Order: sequence, then C-alpha cells, then structure tokens
Amino acid sequence: MTEVGDLIPYLAGALVIGGVAVALSRRREYILRWCVWAVAVPAVVAVLYAGPGGAAALAAAVGVVCAVEYGLLTRSPVPDRVVLGAAVAVLPVTAWLAPAQLPRVSAAAVLAVALVPLLAGDAAGGLNRLCLGVLGVVWFTPLIGVVLLGPAALAVFAAVSVADITASFAGRSLGGPRLSPLSPAKHWSGVLAGAAAGLGVLALLGAFTPALAVAVALGAPLGDLLESMVKRGAEVKDSASWLAGAGGLLDRLDSLLFALALALLLG
Repeated sequence: MTEVGDLIPYLAGALVIGGVAVALSRRREYILRWCVWAVAVPAVVAVLYAGPGGAAALAAAVGVVCAVEYGLLTRSPVPDRVVLGAAVAVLPVTAWLAPAQLPRVSAAAVLAVALVPLLAGDAAGGLNRLCLGVLGVVWFTPLIGVVLLGPAALAVFAAVSVADITASFAGRSLGGPRLSPLSPAKHWSGVLAGAAAGLGVLALLGAFTPALAVAVALGAPLGDLLESMVKRGAEVKDSASWLAGAGGLLDRLDSLLFALALALLLG
C-alpha cells in the first residue's frame, strides 16, 4: 500500500475528472457535492499526511459532528448527545495512543451512553434512549479505521466517494429494479455501477485487496441504507442542512462508516 503522499496526484486527477463530469451533467446537486469534495479532500489529505495523530484528531472531530447531527436527528436529549459525542471522540484517540485498550474503552463507551437514561430514571423513554445511544456508538466506532488503516483509509474514502456519486447518477439514468423500500430512489443499476467505479478507484490507487474490495462494494450501499432507515424512522429527509448540496456530514459519511467497519473486520 502506498503512502498518503503517493496518493495525492491520483486524488487531484480524480477531482479534475470529477469536476468535468459534474459540469457536463449540469445537475446542481452533483456540482455542489463536487465543491464540497474540492474543499474536503485537500483538508483530509493534509491532516492524514501529519500521521496517526492527525488522523486521530480528524476522526474525533468528525465523530463529534456526526454524533451531534445524530442526536438532533433522533431528537435525543442534550445529556445523551454530550455523552455520545465524548464517547465517540475518545475512541480514535485510544486507537492512536493505546490501541490495545480499544476493547475496554469501547465497552466503557457503550456503558456510558446506557447509563444516561438509566440514571435519569426515564421510565417512559429510557429504553428508546438507551437503544439510540448504543446504536450511535456502534455506528461511529468505525471511525477508528481512519487511524488503524493508515493510507488505506484515504483510498477507501476516495473509492466510496466516487462509488456514491456514480451510483446516484447511473441509478437515475438507467433505472431498473429498485434497491430497497428504505430508499426508493436507488436502483440496482446504480449499485452495480457504483461498485465498479469504486473498485476501479481502489485499483488505480494501488489499494485493491479482497477486504477493501468487499468493504467498498458492499459497505457503500449498506451504509446508505442504514442511514435511510434511521432517517425514515425519525421522519426527516437529511441529517442536517449546513453542508451545501449534501444536507449534513452524516449524509456524506454514511457509506464510508459501513465501508470502514467492513475493512476493519475483514482486513
């Protein structure tokens, strides 16, 4: 696997090609997404280039933002959001400084979010709060992969990003059987096209392994469906509205989170 610096020319080329493609599509949604990438990709590369400490800081910050969006999305009380955000932030830092302690710290994170409604004596909504808190910890724990996977995490990020936009464009253009009732706008044609594009990016970046291939091909669509299920349960369209053309950060990272989880499990 190449180092982060070796991936920079390929990522720059992908941004240029992607910019041309979205400009030709003339779809405002895709153009806005590309603008977000044009800012995010150099920032992510710069932070990861700093090494494991930078990766841990990035993952912790992203985890806190996702936890806040998730708490607002599920209408969780403020104490639940605060504890979840702290628990999610601690995990990447642990992966950097004391990876051997990750099982203990992960268990402590789950216990912490479970204790909030328990100690509050919430008889009416306690079970729901507990389940949502535990789901949040499980959902965002794969961010430790940004630290543990090294440069491979950047390759997965690039592959999933390309797979996502390819799946969206191909699904709308080709149509065909729908993927799931959880996300009626998505089609199997888009999933297959996105998987092919994502695997092509992995090969281009010299990161094609069976584990990462499965992570990108399966993780991207499954992660998207997971967030769709959560949003349908909460009866909202987006996790937030501050990110141009993308809703919230969680809306953009849903596929990556599942892909990182599979990469960690299979790697």
